[in-house]
Amino acid sequence: MGYPDTRLRRLRKSPEIRNLLKENFLSISNFMYPVFLIDGRDRKESVETMPGIYRFSFDLLIKEIKEVRELGVSSILLFGVSEKKYSDREIDKFYTKDNFITDSIKEIKNKFPDIVLAVDVCLCGFTQSGHCGIIKNKIIDNDLSLKVISRVALSYAKSGADIVAPSAMMDGMVGSIRKELDENDFKETLIMSYSAKYASSFYGPFRDIADSAPSFGDRKTYQMPSSNSLEAMREIELDIEEGADIVMIKPALPYLDIICKARERFNLPIAAYSVSGEYSMVKFASNSGALDEKRAILEIMESIKRAGANIIITYFAKEIGKLLNE
Repeated sequence: MGYPDTRLRRLRKSPEIRNLLKENFLSISNFMYPVFLIDGRDRKESVETMPGIYRFSFDLLIKEIKEVRELGVSSILLFGVSEKKYSDREIDKFYTKDNFITDSIKEIKNKFPDIVLAVDVCLCGFTQSGHCGIIKNKIIDNDLSLKVISRVALSYAKSGADIVAPSAMMDGMVGSIRKELDENDFKETLIMSYSAKYASSFYGPFRDIADSAPSFGDRKTYQMPSSNSLEAMREIELDIEEGADIVMIKPALPYLDIICKARERFNLPIAAYSVSGEYSMVKFASNSGALDEKRAILEIMESIKRAGANIIITYFAKEIGKLLNE
């Protein structure tokens, strides 16, 4: 065998030694839980493609937040889901006055002042087109979209959001939002930008629960192609230059290499969004007996952490809270 007789198995021979030498640790404080808000009262709605995940009216959402808070989850990512879809001319009017989203942001921060509340900033769940920006001649008008998206972000900041999270992948959106926030004395509001958001097949269940599928075409003209990594670095670098406080890579599991490259190159917090398809894939496989759900969840989360993510956004946050407390 030769000398020295190097046996790496010595480093793994007992649980105590394995724990002693563990390189990466999961902490519940690093997880962010996505939640879906609908208008009305006493409403809890599910979709078949995301078992265990619901759309809540505010009164029931408060109970959900209380439950995850007791498990140690200290941050949530809020998505508003509107049953009414607005024309591009109407959408700006919706955000220039109080609505069920801004009212709920105020109440969440009132009831849970210590929770970190991030709010997704996009138009796809509210527009008749289902696209992330304003449509002109059947294409996205980037600069007109920036004006509306910036006002949306400001309305959330005014309501008490700690973090605004623009997900539209419009060019210049971070700079436009930062300017809008700063000019209105919201310099302390963080921007967590969906910097490298890929045009992924893993978003299907999210579009069901958020009711945000495009009514025509797709989002490939503004979301990134799965083949590209250098482009992702350019997107992240531009968002940092424009004032992003946190950059996000989405999805997580198919893009661990992007998380790793970003971690090596950029010295600021990185969020990874483990998306709906990743969640549902594990749920359906475990329900069929194909894998052990608990082990799969921890293995996936450790891989995302190992790749370099500081924040992991996942629908498994509740399960992880329970697992880490066992």
